[in-house]
Amino acid sequence: NSTASPAMPPLMATFRQDLKDAMRAKNTPKLNVLRALISEVNNSVKTPSPIQTDLQLLSLIRKRVSGAQQAAQQFEEAGRADLKEGEDLAVSILEQYAGHVKTMGVDEIRPIVSQEFNKLKEAGGKADVGSLLKALFAPGGALDGKPAERSEVAKIAREAV
Repeated sequence: NSTASPAMPPLMATFRQDLKDAMRAKNTPKLNVLRALISEVNNSVKTPSPIQTDLQLLSLIRKRVSGAQQAAQQFEEAGRADLKEGEDLAVSILEQYAGHVKTMGVDEIRPIVSQEFNKLKEAGGKADVGSLLKALFAPGGALDGKPAERSEVAKIAREAV
Protein backbone atom coordinates (compact mmCIF):
# COMPACT_ATOMS: atom_id res chain seq x y z
CA ASN A 1 0.00 0.00 0.00
CA SER A 2 1.57 3.29 -1.10
CA THR A 3 -0.69 5.70 0.78
CA ALA A 4 1.28 7.66 3.35
CA SER A 5 -0.27 7.99 6.74
CA PRO A 6 -0.84 11.58 7.85
CA ALA A 7 1.55 13.04 10.39
CA MET A 8 0.56 12.46 13.98
CA PRO A 9 0.84 15.21 16.58
CA PRO A 10 3.96 14.88 18.77
CA LEU A 11 1.78 14.60 21.89
CA MET A 12 0.34 11.33 20.50
CA ALA A 13 3.64 9.58 21.24
CA THR A 14 3.24 10.68 24.86
CA PHE A 15 -0.35 9.39 24.89
CA ARG A 16 0.71 5.99 23.56
CA GLN A 17 3.58 5.65 26.05
CA ASP A 18 1.36 6.75 28.94
CA LEU A 19 -1.30 4.27 27.77
CA LYS A 20 1.22 1.44 28.13
CA ASP A 21 2.29 2.74 31.54
CA ALA A 22 -1.35 3.01 32.67
CA MET A 23 -1.97 -0.57 31.53
CA ARG A 24 1.01 -1.82 33.53
CA ALA A 25 -0.08 0.18 36.59
CA LYS A 26 -3.73 -0.89 36.12
CA ASN A 27 -4.74 2.79 36.31
CA THR A 28 -8.25 2.42 34.88
CA PRO A 29 -9.35 6.10 34.87
CA LYS A 30 -6.21 7.25 33.04
CA LEU A 31 -6.46 4.26 30.71
CA ASN A 32 -10.04 5.15 29.78
CA VAL A 33 -9.19 8.81 29.12
CA LEU A 34 -6.17 7.94 26.97
CA ARG A 35 -8.04 5.27 25.01
CA ALA A 36 -10.82 7.76 24.24
CA LEU A 37 -8.36 10.44 23.10
CA ILE A 38 -6.31 8.06 20.95
CA SER A 39 -9.49 6.64 19.44
CA GLU A 40 -10.82 10.08 18.59
CA VAL A 41 -7.52 11.11 16.96
CA ASN A 42 -7.41 7.85 14.96
CA ASN A 43 -11.02 8.35 13.84
CA SER A 44 -10.29 11.94 12.79
CA VAL A 45 -7.84 10.60 10.19
CA LYS A 46 -10.86 9.40 8.20
CA THR A 47 -12.44 12.87 8.18
CA PRO A 48 -11.65 15.83 5.88
CA SER A 49 -9.81 17.60 8.73
CA PRO A 50 -7.61 15.09 10.60
CA ILE A 51 -5.88 16.06 13.83
CA GLN A 52 -2.24 16.60 12.86
CA THR A 53 -0.89 19.17 15.31
CA ASP A 54 -0.65 19.50 19.06
CA LEU A 55 -2.81 22.64 18.80
CA GLN A 56 -5.65 20.67 17.20
CA LEU A 57 -5.14 18.04 19.89
CA LEU A 58 -5.38 20.75 22.54
CA SER A 59 -8.72 21.79 21.07
CA LEU A 60 -9.92 18.18 21.34
CA ILE A 61 -8.70 17.95 24.95
CA ARG A 62 -10.51 21.20 25.84
CA LYS A 63 -13.75 19.84 24.33
CA ARG A 64 -13.35 16.68 26.37
CA VAL A 65 -12.71 18.71 29.55
CA SER A 66 -15.84 20.76 28.90
CA GLY A 67 -17.93 17.64 28.35
CA ALA A 68 -16.57 15.94 31.47
CA GLN A 69 -17.26 19.06 33.57
CA GLN A 70 -20.85 19.21 32.33
CA ALA A 71 -21.31 15.51 33.05
CA ALA A 72 -19.87 15.95 36.55
CA GLN A 73 -22.28 18.82 37.20
CA GLN A 74 -25.25 16.73 36.05
CA PHE A 75 -24.14 13.78 38.18
CA GLU A 76 -23.87 16.08 41.19
CA GLU A 77 -27.38 17.43 40.58
CA ALA A 78 -28.65 13.86 40.33
CA GLY A 79 -26.98 12.96 43.62
CA ARG A 80 -24.50 10.53 42.05
CA ALA A 81 -21.26 11.42 43.84
CA ASP A 82 -19.62 8.17 42.68
CA LEU A 83 -20.02 9.08 39.00
CA LYS A 84 -19.06 12.71 39.66
CA GLU A 85 -15.73 11.58 41.14
CA GLY A 86 -14.92 9.67 37.95
CA GLU A 87 -15.61 12.70 35.76
CA ASP A 88 -13.59 14.98 38.06
CA LEU A 89 -10.68 12.55 37.81
CA ALA A 90 -10.99 12.55 34.00
CA VAL A 91 -10.93 16.37 33.99
CA SER A 92 -7.73 16.44 36.06
CA ILE A 93 -6.06 13.89 33.75
CA LEU A 94 -7.10 15.85 30.64
CA GLU A 95 -5.92 19.16 32.10
CA GLN A 96 -2.58 17.56 32.87
CA TYR A 97 -2.16 16.77 29.14
CA ALA A 98 -3.47 20.19 28.08
CA GLY A 99 -0.55 21.67 30.03
CA HIS A 100 1.92 19.83 27.74
CA VAL A 101 0.93 21.92 24.71
CA LYS A 102 2.86 25.17 24.41
CA THR A 103 0.79 28.03 23.02
CA MET A 104 1.44 31.72 22.51
CA GLY A 105 0.45 33.87 25.45
CA VAL A 106 -1.98 36.79 25.33
CA ASP A 107 0.97 39.19 25.72
CA GLU A 108 2.54 37.78 22.54
CA ILE A 109 -0.69 37.75 20.52
CA ARG A 110 -2.01 41.24 21.38
CA PRO A 111 0.74 43.27 19.57
CA ILE A 112 0.46 41.08 16.46
CA VAL A 113 -3.33 41.53 16.36
CA SER A 114 -3.15 45.32 16.84
CA GLN A 115 -0.44 45.61 14.16
CA GLU A 116 -2.55 43.62 11.68
CA PHE A 117 -5.65 45.66 12.62
CA ASN A 118 -3.78 48.89 11.87
CA LYS A 119 -2.62 47.47 8.51
CA LEU A 120 -6.23 46.64 7.60
CA LYS A 121 -7.43 50.13 8.55
CA GLU A 122 -4.64 51.79 6.54
CA ALA A 123 -5.41 49.63 3.51
CA GLY A 124 -9.00 50.85 3.69
CA GLY A 125 -10.38 47.32 3.93
CA LYS A 126 -13.04 46.09 6.30
CA ALA A 127 -11.65 46.11 9.82
CA ASP A 128 -14.08 43.66 11.40
CA VAL A 129 -13.24 40.58 13.45
CA GLY A 130 -13.76 38.12 10.59
CA SER A 131 -11.48 39.85 8.12
CA LEU A 132 -8.89 40.43 10.85
CA LEU A 133 -8.83 36.72 11.74
CA LYS A 134 -8.71 35.78 8.06
CA ALA A 135 -5.68 38.06 7.54
CA LEU A 136 -3.93 36.72 10.65
CA PHE A 137 -4.37 33.01 9.88
CA ALA A 138 -4.11 33.18 6.07
CA PRO A 139 -1.14 31.34 4.55
CA GLY A 140 1.77 33.69 5.10
CA GLY A 141 -0.26 35.64 7.69
CA ALA A 142 1.21 36.86 10.96
CA LEU A 143 -0.06 33.86 12.95
CA ASP A 144 0.05 31.20 10.22
CA GLY A 145 1.62 28.05 11.66
CA LYS A 146 2.21 29.64 15.05
CA PRO A 147 0.94 27.92 18.22
CA ALA A 148 -1.87 30.42 18.85
CA GLU A 149 -5.35 29.31 19.86
CA ARG A 150 -8.02 30.71 17.56
CA SER A 151 -10.38 31.35 20.47
CA GLU A 152 -7.79 33.49 22.26
CA VAL A 153 -6.94 35.39 19.08
CA ALA A 154 -10.66 35.94 18.36
CA LYS A 155 -11.19 37.34 21.86
CA ILE A 156 -8.27 39.76 21.44
CA ALA A 157 -9.48 40.69 17.93
CA ARG A 158 -12.93 41.58 19.33
CA GLU A 159 -11.23 43.88 21.86
CA ALA A 160 -9.18 45.54 19.09
CA VAL A 161 -12.20 46.15 16.86
